Amino acid sequence: MAMMMEGKRSQDWINLVLAICLFISPWIIGFAAETMPAWNAWIVGVALGALALATLSVFAEWEEWVNLVLGLWLIVSPWLLGFMANANAMATHVVLGILVVAASAWAVWDVHHPHAHA
Repeated sequence: MAMMMEGKRSQDWINLVLAICLFISPWIIGFAAETMPAWNAWIVGVALGALALATLSVFAEWEEWVNLVLGLWLIVSPWLLGFMANANAMATHVVLGILVVAASAWAVWDVHHPHAHA
């Protein structure tokens, strides 16, 4: 059980780092002047960061599912919000989305397969 909780902490720290990367990406990658991708990155970054901090203090599986949905949103948002012409913004959203989905799916998998760490 301790190993399972340690794994969750790692996954939640990963999601927190990804949230920070997403939040600062408009300035670092250079799409802060573009309203739609920048605001999407800032809003989703704050939501992911808040969920990661909440999960670090008290784990709840639903938070991992919400993170997974937010990661999926990041992947499809360039097409749904219409900023796929900006290659930097699109790549940032898709790559970080895939990483968020992977970390969240890993955390959910750990909840349902606690003996896999034995």
